[in-house]
Amino acid sequence: MENNKSTLIVFSGDLDKAIASFIIGTGSAAMGNQVTMFFTFWGLNILRKEQYVPVQKSFMDKMFAKLLPRGPEKLGISKMNFGGLGAKMMKYTMKKKNITTLKELIETAQELDIKMVACTMSMDVLGIKKEELIDGLEYAGVASYLAEANEAKVNLFI
Repeated sequence: MENNKSTLIVFSGDLDKAIASFIIGTGSAAMGNQVTMFFTFWGLNILRKEQYVPVQKSFMDKMFAKLLPRGPEKLGISKMNFGGLGAKMMKYTMKKKNITTLKELIETAQELDIKMVACTMSMDVLGIKKEELIDGLEYAGVASYLAEANEAKVNLFI
């Protein structure tokens, strides 16, 4: 039986890297591969709901929540962000050239049944609760990701 699995560790919360992750993931799924995207540390910001969700948090968890971007529309880019201006320029250019937005790529990933897994250890460290993340996710630790990676032909870290 041919191996048709791909995994991606999405570590970065930068807009450009998030877009690249979803383009690769959806491209792999469109080719008929089973895809798992494992979101850890700053990559979890991609999956945060844009609206505030009232949940019980410690003082430190509240501080993280205020400092971290909430959802795909709030992410900056990795180079030349210039206080958010770079991300706005990138989104404007993408819109003018009819390039799919990150939000649309996330929806496409869900439609293609890409398994999106939020790292529970990173969620604990950053004080992120399940209620604050988008629907349709799975929750697991690194052992679960490594089991998927052991079976995959392609493993990427972005």
